Amino acid sequence: MRINAIVIGSGVGGLASAIRLAKLGVKVTVFEKNAFIGGKVHTREFDGYRYDMGPSVFTEPHLVQELLALGVNQDSFAYHALPESFRYFYPDGSRHTLPTGMEATRDVLVKEFNEDSQRVHTYLKRLKKNYEVLKPVFIETTLHRFSHLFNKRLIPAILNIPKYGLMTTMDGFSKRFFKNPKSVQLMNRFATYNGSDPYKTPGLLSIIGHLEFNEGIYFPKGGMVSITQSLAAAARSLGVEFRLDTPVQSIDVKNDRVVGVHTSHSFHAASIVVSNADAHFTYEQLMPHVKRPSKLLRQELSSSAVVFYWGVKQTFEELGVHNIFFSEDYRSEFKAIFETKTVVDDPTIYVHISSKAEPSDAPAGCENWFVMVNAPVHVGQDWTSMVAKIRTDILRKLNRMLGVDVGSLIATEYVNDPVKLQQVYNGKGGSIYGNSSNSAMAAFYRHPNHAPGVKGLYFAGVTVHPGGGIPLALNGAKIVERMVKEDYSL
Repeated sequence: MRINAIVIGSGVGGLASAIRLAKLGVKVTVFEKNAFIGGKVHTREFDGYRYDMGPSVFTEPHLVQELLALGVNQDSFAYHALPESFRYFYPDGSRHTLPTGMEATRDVLVKEFNEDSQRVHTYLKRLKKNYEVLKPVFIETTLHRFSHLFNKRLIPAILNIPKYGLMTTMDGFSKRFFKNPKSVQLMNRFATYNGSDPYKTPGLLSIIGHLEFNEGIYFPKGGMVSITQSLAAAARSLGVEFRLDTPVQSIDVKNDRVVGVHTSHSFHAASIVVSNADAHFTYEQLMPHVKRPSKLLRQELSSSAVVFYWGVKQTFEELGVHNIFFSEDYRSEFKAIFETKTVVDDPTIYVHISSKAEPSDAPAGCENWFVMVNAPVHVGQDWTSMVAKIRTDILRKLNRMLGVDVGSLIATEYVNDPVKLQQVYNGKGGSIYGNSSNSAMAAFYRHPNHAPGVKGLYFAGVTVHPGGGIPLALNGAKIVERMVKEDYSL
């Protein structure tokens, strides 16, 4: 008899899991609470301006290609490498554009930031080496099954431990190699890629920068949404069924074994359930009677975000696809997010403009701005007032640093905040990545890709191992596939 599987949520991790299970011969149905496929990687249009609503940085495109190759008669997935990674704007008025590639990146850091050439080279090589050694045992493999973890690739990973920066913070690790505070701030920003604080998260997570600095950033034709659109087409070609506007209300467990899920209309039997939903939501809302991994669920949550989607009636030559406007006091910014649950008056601002690479995303002579600041999770704050203040602070800063009244150029606007993010994506408090990594061992304490004690229940997505971001979610689906193959002899 063919095995039935249900995937909860059609985000990147859910789509990847559905494809991999369907390729194994499993009958897969994806239940999605929203009217669209893709989770955070979806698109909306406002008055002729198109936006990718969530992730905007695309790395490791081969992971998407690998998945699409599993589908039937799939068209090629089109993308191109960007000639630069980010443009950085500092409070003192200085501006720097980082290229991609190890040597070119080193040259800019040496010439424009006055860093030591050998130390920069050592740093970039260290990121590359750490990533290559850790990837097979930490990113592509679960930490929660001995059969996965103990293999020949574990030895080099253990021998390399002193080089990871595990016993220092990301800030401390950055300062080992860089003297210019601007360089340190630039390196520290990678903590935000999993919603953490660079003054608390371990230096080990500096490896995130390897993909941008050494490997480069890419842009998918049609925007980030083309990733999930292509994955959904591949899933359908393998027989995966999608049920949109159909939230799962409970995961049914009997005798420590998954038996199916309930929606508002009916029960759907399945011997395998993959939850791509937030791990907190899965336990607290979908199966409140199942014993929870309380230690994991008590950890500090990752940050959230406030995002303004602005249609801007002008083009800016000084801006690229990815832009960062740094704050004066980075440490205070993270203290506000994680300790006082507020946003400082001078937040770091990320401005993503996909129309720089895809001109059809905005009307002629205009640009589509995705303007984001990191924010605390929702714990009862007055977000109406906070968002209004954040908007004022952002415009004041951009006006000063760009020398233009940006507010007068805004033709259309939409806003996302932690409350909306929680409502749409079910992340607890609007957290984007589940738990933060604000301790030396936090990265090792993410929820595993299976439910201990519940046969047939698996987890995918950015709130579980190996972590946040599209590449990690795709690798998490690989782990789910391997576990299912082992557990069901497929």
